[in-house]
Amino acid sequence: MKPFFIFLSIITPTLIQAQLKSIDYTDNNQKLQGHLATPKNVLKNKAGVLVLPAWMGVDTNAKENAMELAKLGYIAFVADIYGIDKRPKDTKEAGQQAGYYKSNYKEYQKRIQLALDQLVKAGANPDKIAVIGYCFGGTGAIEAARSNMNVQGVVSFHGGLGRDASRTIEAIKPKVLVLHGADDFFVSETDIKAFQDEMRKANADWQMVYYADAVHAFTHKDAGNDKSKGAAYNEKAAKRSWQAMKVFFEEILK
Repeated sequence: MKPFFIFLSIITPTLIQAQLKSIDYTDNNQKLQGHLATPKNVLKNKAGVLVLPAWMGVDTNAKENAMELAKLGYIAFVADIYGIDKRPKDTKEAGQQAGYYKSNYKEYQKRIQLALDQLVKAGANPDKIAVIGYCFGGTGAIEAARSNMNVQGVVSFHGGLGRDASRTIEAIKPKVLVLHGADDFFVSETDIKAFQDEMRKANADWQMVYYADAVHAFTHKDAGNDKSKGAAYNEKAAKRSWQAMKVFFEEILK
């Protein structure tokens, strides 16, 4: 019996060190519902991380990652970009919704800022905040940097990098980390080159890391493992990219 009790003493703190709850907020008449993950012993002025979900909106992946961030000691908030009554029913609707916010990027930026406000309201230190995003959310993380929101840095996991060439390039203050699948054919070489040129012209502090044998959505366990479809989970790339994010946070949120 002794080993059994030793085992419990090891796993119990892990099971209770973070909690997740839904948070209702609004954008004028649009009702939004995000999810707040906090460490067990949450203190005010802790560093915060905003999590921007992929194109299906608030999903299991985003909420699980928010919980993992809370276990690392951060206050994390999963943003609701679309709204409670506008969650996509399928990938067709998701494409339409995501496409709208990519084209109307100022509205996307507004929804991101509203979610940031909720993160600060929950107790996160407004001067120690990072934004991370997945796929469509990765595009949002870069938009947070482009609009110079009050964040220390942004992390894009297999996010879209494209932007309207007619947009003015402004100096970018937040640090930028892009974690990219080396075989992701959903992001064209043209978009990659344009993004890197943009970062140089914006005098940004940026990094871009490529992961071998990885395509789009490589952090999503529900993406399957068929690379030929263009989206597939890659365990090694997922673990390496999460570690790269943690190292980045040690630099910008210390």
